[in-house]
Amino acid sequence: MRRHLGKIVRGVLLLIILGALVVFARTVNWHATWGAIRSASLSMLALAALVNLLSLVLKGVRWWIFLRPIGVTSLWMALRATFAGAGLNNILIANGGEAARVIFIARAVHKPSATVLATLALERLFELVGYIVLLALGVSFLSLPPSLERTRPIAWIALVVVVGLLVYLVRHPEKAEIPTLEGEGLLRRAKTYGRNFLRTLTGISTAGRFAASLVLSVVVWILQVATYALTARAAHFNLSLVGTIAVILAVNLGFAVRATPGNVGVFQMMYAVTAAAFGLDKDQATGVAFLIQTQQILPVTILGLLAAPQMLFAKRRKTRREDNILPGEPEPTPDAVSYDRKESVSGD
Repeated sequence: MRRHLGKIVRGVLLLIILGALVVFARTVNWHATWGAIRSASLSMLALAALVNLLSLVLKGVRWWIFLRPIGVTSLWMALRATFAGAGLNNILIANGGEAARVIFIARAVHKPSATVLATLALERLFELVGYIVLLALGVSFLSLPPSLERTRPIAWIALVVVVGLLVYLVRHPEKAEIPTLEGEGLLRRAKTYGRNFLRTLTGISTAGRFAASLVLSVVVWILQVATYALTARAAHFNLSLVGTIAVILAVNLGFAVRATPGNVGVFQMMYAVTAAAFGLDKDQATGVAFLIQTQQILPVTILGLLAAPQMLFAKRRKTRREDNILPGEPEPTPDAVSYDRKESVSGD
């Protein structure tokens, strides 16, 4: 019953989103939008694409910080998986590329998938932390549209929650006992998988790694602001810095779940509506939004294909039923991985 109810809710939400996109598309002057796209400076767009690629490289470095303590010391491997996962996210809904990143690394280094998943969970957490920091500061100190200003209480509550979570992870004892579950079956396997995930999560959570990841997250979001600003400038779209930050906050409000592949359509609608709140032309804004997604999606997808083609095209092998881990992985035991929580990032 719960599963069917969840499908119904997701279906209703998808229909609402698609309906909103249809209404938005009917109000756009597509001739003016195409004019904004055709008049854009190719050299400026290329620069914006390079800045965006640099932000993705830093995301790979951020993940590598958490991969190193579990024995994945290759930065190149982390970057390959990051680019390939981002490429898959551009063609799949609901960020399906993130699951592929876990599978790719787990198979490549023969680590339990639960262990790799824990490192990715922390990397994704700091993507969220960076966004929440930007949102909290933006709605508190910038003059933003009312739709964003109304999120001020939520933004600060979310910031307090994530800071509390980070403090808890750092202070949580590495060898905290997680209750075991007796018996056989799916529930027992899920419990074993969860114990391995949680042990890794707490084991690699250190203040040094968190500090480095936070700095990288801030730089990543700054580079995203630069990407949006350069693209707007390429299209001769006079959007201020405050407006650029506002559209970034708006288009990423639901970044954890993408309703369409690459968030195409939803991205353009949110960008145009937010830019129009600053008195700018909605049709030209729609064209700029298409340019932003084009220089973000095409280069990343192509580089992801080149970086890890086996990750993009290989069929997923069945997981072993008896231990719920990937083929070729070692058995997940309580002492499968050891961590030094007092290690600094530079000494991992």
